[in-house]
Amino acid sequence: MLKNTLKILGLGSALSLAAGPALAEVSPETAYVFNTFLFLVCGFLVMFMAAGFTMLESGMVRSKNVATICVKNISLFAIAGLMYWLVGYNLMYGIAEGGYIGELFSVWSADDSAIAGETPDFSGGYASGSDWYFQMVFCATTASIVSGTIAERMKLWPFLIFTLFLTGFIYPIVGSWEWGTGWLDAMGFSDFAGSTLVHSTGGWAALAGAIILGARAGKYGPNGEVNPIPGSNMPLATLGTFILWLGWFGFNGGSQLALGSGADAAAISNIFINTNMAAAAGVVAAMIASNALYGKIDLTMALNGAIGGLVSITAEPLTPSIPAAAFIGAVGGVLVVLAVPLLDKFKVDDVVGAIPAHLVCGIWGTLIVPLTNSDATYTVQAIGVVAVGIFTMIASGILWSILKAVMGIRVDEDGEMMGLDKEELGIEAYPEFSRT
Repeated sequence: MLKNTLKILGLGSALSLAAGPALAEVSPETAYVFNTFLFLVCGFLVMFMAAGFTMLESGMVRSKNVATICVKNISLFAIAGLMYWLVGYNLMYGIAEGGYIGELFSVWSADDSAIAGETPDFSGGYASGSDWYFQMVFCATTASIVSGTIAERMKLWPFLIFTLFLTGFIYPIVGSWEWGTGWLDAMGFSDFAGSTLVHSTGGWAALAGAIILGARAGKYGPNGEVNPIPGSNMPLATLGTFILWLGWFGFNGGSQLALGSGADAAAISNIFINTNMAAAAGVVAAMIASNALYGKIDLTMALNGAIGGLVSITAEPLTPSIPAAAFIGAVGGVLVVLAVPLLDKFKVDDVVGAIPAHLVCGIWGTLIVPLTNSDATYTVQAIGVVAVGIFTMIASGILWSILKAVMGIRVDEDGEMMGLDKEELGIEAYPEFSRT
């Protein structure tokens, strides 16, 4: 009954758009300008999400590890940019239709027409550099997800080496299967802005790392008890969540990939509304669920409820009606709350809750796409989720294991107790305050 009601509501929204007046076509140059503008502006917003991840993670870790989190986040963004230029972009988009892997070791080149002062070819629809930039910031987002999960006990250099392979190879290969017209795209798999391709990929990589790395000292007792380790700065974590919420409008809105017509502008408006409603519903649902489960409202659950709602709607932010978007986001918020104790049961220590918010909600958001998008099927969506999970877990697990064997991935007990800021960097984020 709920499914039919939501479909009817979604159909009503679609009919109201279709009933509008016919839209005049714009010139190829005008479409080129607006499409390029969309890629660049939305790319700026997605890049700003790197600041959101930094602030969220900095607030969720103890003060003795904050500077290390900041170094990880700025360096992973830099590595992602270099690797996506060097190999990632062509690996992702140099794939044959229905294929499994694109061009290896092929450096992407910008359009030289602007340098030469020539008029670009408008038939492509947008400047190639704007597309590369927009896709690159998505790549960096995948690595940001891993950083928070394995915080407070992971060595810096092994993490950065893992980031190099994640952004240069693992993510581009997964992305090529759908967005590069690979085999999942040929099957009809649908992931509008990356619930699986970006967020679940990062979540699977984080899960593999957390399992191989092990929990923080003192997190789990000998009899299975869970010892909370509070973060250092909840206002900072809240600010980071708001920044991510803002950046998500670029993440989902830019994935329309066009602003060259009135129809595209209307679609992007709907995407913005649905994105916001899913996040809002995720917050409220997480607050209610945490209060029911623990007897109190947990701020960290509310923050991750927002992110869980955003991740859930990312696989299909265009076709749902507003009630459907709120429903999808609300389920994501509840899943976040339920997944945290499940991870603790298996002693998987996720410092910031990235696995529930990005992996679990990424799976949910991808599987529920057919509810509002009749072009997708539950079977194919499930195949995509499983394929990405198997590939990413195996590839990440092998890489984490190699790094562990060759150079070690975890700081020693004294270093963890002292804090990674002193152990790894020799500098503290808050040197004038006592560490907690």
